[in-house]
Amino acid sequence: MLIVHVHVHVKPEHIDAFRQATLENAEKSLREPGIARFDVIQQAEDPNRFVLVEVYRTVEAPAQHKDTAHYQIWRDRVAGMMAEPRTSVRYSNIFPADENW
Repeated sequence: MLIVHVHVHVKPEHIDAFRQATLENAEKSLREPGIARFDVIQQAEDPNRFVLVEVYRTVEAPAQHKDTAHYQIWRDRVAGMMAEPRTSVRYSNIFPADENW
């Protein structure tokens, strides 16, 4: 399992539009065979900050995800909504060890 946390700082005037676009992308992403989970979380203390928690079944799955039409639409749609470029951090799954997610 490969877990990616994508950190996004959204301009205040775009929070609702970002949420809508991101939820659409997340719903379609969950249909991909290489994605086990796709969570969208919003920081409580600073609602301009989001984290996308993407859990992939294989190391190839993130590249496959980026090739999908829905990801490319999301990427282009939200680019101008960000206060700064998004960043990501990759993690390896330690527990639970169940790889049947």
